[in-house]
Amino acid sequence: MLLYSYFRSSCSWRVRIALALKNIKYEYKPINLLKSEQQSDEYKLINPSGSVPCLVTKGHTLTQSQAIMEYLDEVYPDGHALLPKDDPIKRATVRKLSNVIAADIQPVQNLRILKKVGSETKMEWGHWAIHCGFVVLEKMLAETAGKYCFGDEITMVDCCLAPQVYNANRFKVDMSEFPIISRVNEELMKHDAFLTSRPEAQSDCPEELRS
Repeated sequence: MLLYSYFRSSCSWRVRIALALKNIKYEYKPINLLKSEQQSDEYKLINPSGSVPCLVTKGHTLTQSQAIMEYLDEVYPDGHALLPKDDPIKRATVRKLSNVIAADIQPVQNLRILKKVGSETKMEWGHWAIHCGFVVLEKMLAETAGKYCFGDEITMVDCCLAPQVYNANRFKVDMSEFPIISRVNEELMKHDAFLTSRPEAQSDCPEELRS
């Protein structure tokens, strides 16, 4: 199993968390987004969208973080469950919460959009995008959260949350406005799967950014 990833890509981090939760071994292949390696002809032969993550497994190439996580959950059912197994409503709720982050927040503040917005306003834009999304997510989590985003078990939405909080800190969002999100993230960052998969722990993280 081969994962094309970038250390600070939140989408890649989601998949790294899922792989760690399920104790799946894989080879890590860094793709430097700042050097536009994702746009190279070589990489686009593997992933035409020129994005990360990209997972190559069993002769197949998978892209899009949520599709990869759901694949892992189906193929490795004996590992940590990323989606509740006992109720389709619960599964739909976890997917809904995940999409608030993966579909509504993250795409609006990813690198491709920030380049289009421009260096002078990218911080303001990223802050706005995350803040607006977190206002919605906080209200939703008030109805679903236990120790984690959905009850007391780590699910796919938690894999999405931690990277987004990391981005919120980068864009200087005041997290005191979001006590539930902050509390859940604090719990998640005590878990080995989240610590070993964090950006600072990846081989392609620049030395000056390591903690």
